[in-house]
Amino acid sequence: VQLIESGGGTVQAGGSLRLSCLASGRTKSTYAMGWFRQAAGKEREFVAGISWSGSSTYYVDSVKGRFTITRDNAKNTVYLQMNSLEPEDTAVYYCAADLRGIAAMQLGKSDSWGQGTQVTVSS
Repeated sequence: VQLIESGGGTVQAGGSLRLSCLASGRTKSTYAMGWFRQAAGKEREFVAGISWSGSSTYYVDSVKGRFTITRDNAKNTVYLQMNSLEPEDTAVYYCAADLRGIAAMQLGKSDSWGQGTQVTVSS
């Protein structure tokens, strides 16, 4: 499956952004999907994941209560609503898809990745 992210940009601390990830190709498969981020000089980290049905979601502790992941399978799109953004959220955000489910995707070894979208939060 091919993934294309959009929605990144620059926002002041406390602001909001919504990222979108459009999937194309083998979209009939039951992919778990999620978001990772990589800040300059740091390793890529898991941010949020959602099961194919949308019934299960997982978040890294640092974004719980601020970020919300959702998906619309009819539109082949997964979203990441980011509220109360902090300068520490500044990173390139990547979308990922994994047939093996969220637990496997969290390991960061999914076969499908987007090209990334930059999110910059100014203080």
